[in-house]
Amino acid sequence: MRAWVVRAPGRLEPAELPVPEPGPDELLVRVRTCGVCRTDLHVRDGDLPPHKSPVVPGHEVVGDVVATGPRAAGHPAGARVGVPWLRRTCGTCRYCARHQENLCPHSQYTGWDADGGYAEYVTVPAAYAYSLPSGYSDTELAPLLCAGIIGYRALRRADLPRGGRLGIYGFGGSAHLTAQVATGQGATVHVVTRSPAAQELARELGAASATGSGGTPPEPLDAAILFAPAGGLVPVALEALDSGGTLSIAGIYLSEIPPLDYERHLFRERTVRSVTANTREDGREFLAQAEAHRIRTTVTPYPFEEADRALDDLAADRVDGAAVLTLPPAAA
Repeated sequence: MRAWVVRAPGRLEPAELPVPEPGPDELLVRVRTCGVCRTDLHVRDGDLPPHKSPVVPGHEVVGDVVATGPRAAGHPAGARVGVPWLRRTCGTCRYCARHQENLCPHSQYTGWDADGGYAEYVTVPAAYAYSLPSGYSDTELAPLLCAGIIGYRALRRADLPRGGRLGIYGFGGSAHLTAQVATGQGATVHVVTRSPAAQELARELGAASATGSGGTPPEPLDAAILFAPAGGLVPVALEALDSGGTLSIAGIYLSEIPPLDYERHLFRERTVRSVTANTREDGREFLAQAEAHRIRTTVTPYPFEEADRALDDLAADRVDGAAVLTLPPAAA
């Protein structure tokens, strides 16, 4: 099968690989589309330490089940499924026991610990694959599987009060979905992003304001979410919070955070929270919302053959919304 692999930091290379065999509890999925996530950039560029080398990136996969292992259940051959970032957890540690499987020390991830969706086929444990909401195209669905789910968890971690004021820093694939969930819940959303196109998109999606990276929201914030992997924005976002506000940091990677001034940034019970992956329950809840309430996914499609260009464009902020790799339909 055709695939793209990371063999060394900084390079994504085309490759020919064998079609993988599903394990006893796994599905073999023929990939239709795969979202291009900023985490893929961190895998390519070595910001995340290699867990598998070479590795096929990609963890926002929409595809068809073509084979199942003998113990795989819930998704028959022919079903359309989603393959997400969280691939497997132990199920027995103290975190799994208290419904915090995202903190499992034995967790594994698609496109990092195991080959992902920048390929024509991918495997996934059946218990970690998602059934998908109706009414969306394959291209529209792909960003929901990580950008949407992790943004949903970040919003929950931000403790935004009903009808509150939310600041969003960075406005890419995840942020543009999260903003819609927040506005749908009655929030006032203010966006800070360096991309003029992203500022325009934010306004189209209902943001009350959208300013450049040096801008300041026009009112104090009850909560904020940092999507940009820029540690320098942490004090900026904290200073914009009202008393008792919470900053949720959504990324798996963040550059160095500069020193914080206690009175300016943290006093009056401001809170900083990180986000580590997500639970399957987060995913099911978010996808149920996407089924019940239409979410507009703004995508920039790329042919599978141009995966390297898609990553480069994402790194340079040349992507509106989410980039998605598309593969031709399987031969009849």
